[in-house]
Amino acid sequence: MRLLGVDYVHVPTTNGGDLYVTRYGLPFLEHLQLENWREELWFEKKRERLRGTSVVYRIPTKVVNGRSIDLVVKCCRVGEDVPLDTLTFEKFSHVEFNSPYEEFSLVMELRDRKPAGRILTHRPMAIYVPPERLELWQTGRSTHRIERKQAKFRDVELDIFRQYVLIYHWVKGESADAALAVAVQGGEQRAEELKRLTLKAKAQMERNGFMVVDHKPAHIILRWRRDGTLLRERSGDYAYALIDFELLQRTPEHEQEMQSSRRALYLRHQRDRFENHQVAEYPAHLKPTRILDVDYVWGYAGSTHGMLWVVGKDPDLFDYFIPERWRRTPSKRLSSTNETYYTLTKDRINLVWKFSRVGEQPAPEVEGACLSQLANASYNSPFEEVAIALDLKAKGLDTVYPRAIYMSGLESIRSELYVLDNRPYQSHRNLLTPDGWPVLRSNHNYLTIWGFWNGLDEILANKDEAYCRGMNLQEAVHNGVISNREAKQLLKREQKKLAAAGYRDLFPKPTHYLLSIRHSGSVVMGADGKPSVRICNFSLIKKLPGSRAGS
Repeated sequence: MRLLGVDYVHVPTTNGGDLYVTRYGLPFLEHLQLENWREELWFEKKRERLRGTSVVYRIPTKVVNGRSIDLVVKCCRVGEDVPLDTLTFEKFSHVEFNSPYEEFSLVMELRDRKPAGRILTHRPMAIYVPPERLELWQTGRSTHRIERKQAKFRDVELDIFRQYVLIYHWVKGESADAALAVAVQGGEQRAEELKRLTLKAKAQMERNGFMVVDHKPAHIILRWRRDGTLLRERSGDYAYALIDFELLQRTPEHEQEMQSSRRALYLRHQRDRFENHQVAEYPAHLKPTRILDVDYVWGYAGSTHGMLWVVGKDPDLFDYFIPERWRRTPSKRLSSTNETYYTLTKDRINLVWKFSRVGEQPAPEVEGACLSQLANASYNSPFEEVAIALDLKAKGLDTVYPRAIYMSGLESIRSELYVLDNRPYQSHRNLLTPDGWPVLRSNHNYLTIWGFWNGLDEILANKDEAYCRGMNLQEAVHNGVISNREAKQLLKREQKKLAAAGYRDLFPKPTHYLLSIRHSGSVVMGADGKPSVRICNFSLIKKLPGSRAGS
């Protein structure tokens, strides 16, 4: 599973708990089994309490395959009050202890950053979640602090009543204050050297885009050589590693840089999303798949246990659409009749997401719908909507861009109330995921994710600047951009284009068709000198009898 950008292997423990193992922990999976370090008598006898304000132990594992390793295990203090001195608190009054998955995510990122040289740290091995649920008074947590974390990472489980134990690999060496007390003679010189090293480590971390609010000499580890001197770098200065990251955070500059760089990378990948990628390029948790002649990258959304199909062949696009990137960001409802929302994701990507109405019985909402057609019609499945949008685009009709399909992890009560038409599920029964599940299941909700129309992918990839915005025909009439007569003419023209492409819209609403409006307020025109129209709803667009997609 993947949580906050980090890949984990989830291993249920023998006592009913959960172990989430990182790529650093996988080679030592047997060592990390509870019986090899957490067994009660072994833990009580072998553990060594490390100094600090938190509960941290060094514990050797039992010998496995001829080898024992030293672990650092610490209880995550997420939700607890941060004990800072007055000066620091006034400057960082907003600071909170990291949640376990947040801490590992930041440490992994820090280890990979190299603008000011690679920073060595102890390696994050695993997160252990014991099965016991504690009383709130036993946890020391504040409800409002946990609620803030849950709001920030709503789709990553954080249980206020459960403990989270972070497991790191022990770094050989000694803290800077203890090591320099031996290596440097004279109290004044020692204090000056300790201050210089601490400020150097802090500065290097900031140049790499990170900061720790309570940066201390005890968090800097120096290593002794066999000759009794401290290990040094080629520059002649002390070689060091950093530990203790419960208050690690990105600098504001790096946070902004991360958002901008991820957006720029996203735009380039979207432009090339259908270019061939070899199966060998896919990480283990993702698989290429093809449904209704559309290529997808398929995988599980680890934070919600749902499934995600990302349009195209590029596995690097998958993470942009995991629910924690867009599901709980501020959204704006775009339709009074359908659950359709606009949001700016955590990567500053404009998206529209909609609840699929597959399985519901269509009903005309206004006069003018084709009653005879709707009486026997089904709403298209999410996979049909995407296939139709791409087929229409291939045939020269302008459409919004389909990005992904998300299936909720939890079984839905909503589906029990609204599923009145089982025909879509029957027609899709032979369409399976790479692990053998039906792609369309009546007991789960489906969301389709679309690009928010503000320009062509090909142009945005080269110049990240929205050059237009979408305005539906009804809104355009209301704002005086076009007349009601022109709107009807454009709607009629689109129906003719659909028919020529082998399709029919059973419910052609003005709100389902967009004009493109430039920043100046002018309307983008097509080759025929008339306003260019873009289709943005595909739930009731059907193939004409005798036609087929791609023909």
